[in-house]
Amino acid sequence: MSQDTLTAGGYSVEAALARLRGAGHRITTARRLLLAVLAENRAHRSADELAAAVQARAPRTNRSTIYRNLDELAHLGLIDRTGIVGRPAAYHLTPADHGHLACQACGQVTEIPGYLLDSLARTLHDRYGFTLSRHRFAITGQCAHCR
Repeated sequence: MSQDTLTAGGYSVEAALARLRGAGHRITTARRLLLAVLAENRAHRSADELAAAVQARAPRTNRSTIYRNLDELAHLGLIDRTGIVGRPAAYHLTPADHGHLACQACGQVTEIPGYLLDSLARTLHDRYGFTLSRHRFAITGQCAHCR
């Protein structure tokens, strides 16, 4: 399977590349590799982990180029940056509506389907006029392993 057709959570590298092109951005080797690395593994990985994975494939790729691309892809909404206090930011392809469970002990981040947040989102909207950004939402606590 080519890296352009890899998918993560229903979100394909090909779709991300098409969105980049449509917004007038160049498709560089670094961007293509970064998106492929993100699509191959649904884990939420740090910028350093992603840079190492890209450099394993293309050793001459500068880390600053990878970090710049992470910032740009996050700004464009193609990838998600999840920040948990006390942990490095974690990145992943932006899938369908979802939320996160973040373990405060080990740092593990688990995606949960957005429908699990429907009741909370309705309550926040009805009582406070607040719209929940589900894909940027993290519920902190302890995972089963750490508990």
